[in-house]
Amino acid sequence: MDPSILLQYWPILLKGFGLTILCWLLGTVFSMIIGLLISLAQRYGPRPLRWLLQAYIEIIRGTPFLVQLFVLYYGGPLLGLRLDALPAGILGLSIYGSPYFAEIFRAGYLAVPTGQLEAARAIGMPELTIIRRILLPLGLVSALPALVNFSIILTKETVILSIITVPELMYSVQRMSTETFRYLEANFILALFFWMLVETISRFGRKLETHLTKHLVERT
Repeated sequence: MDPSILLQYWPILLKGFGLTILCWLLGTVFSMIIGLLISLAQRYGPRPLRWLLQAYIEIIRGTPFLVQLFVLYYGGPLLGLRLDALPAGILGLSIYGSPYFAEIFRAGYLAVPTGQLEAARAIGMPELTIIRRILLPLGLVSALPALVNFSIILTKETVILSIITVPELMYSVQRMSTETFRYLEANFILALFFWMLVETISRFGRKLETHLTKHLVERT
């Protein structure tokens, strides 16, 4: 391994890593928000809307992210949707992750004891208050490990964004390996950066789970 090559390409690699984090962070936040809205609409919406959302979930989960990204970036202009590579990548991650997060939230709701919801309705608590104070907090704690796990999966999906020329970490590593023919150093850096990112997310998820569990215990 030649450290001088790493020093030479360090600014490019660091910039690519920063862009990877940006794409992952925005894609995860947006897909969580969309997934949360889908899960609530499936639980409380009218039947036609639930059918439509279920079809959306099955279509997105049943097709590869690469295909979805190609359709969005290269097929979008045919429908009047013209996006640069970076916005298309973030939007693609948001669309791809939303049905998975929706199903994770749905599973979290199912873990909430029915008796607590019925008791809240029996004392006349409004449904929005039940959602805000009972369903979402308890469901979030139950779903948190799965939410963190899929967030980690999304970090690895960011490498596909290099296909549409988003200059994230994979794109930078490919450039480095093409120009130097030093594939060992390039892939070592790729693995190291992703390991650091995944480890950070895992640790944050464990601390958040401990904090939320402690908070709910104190409230009860």
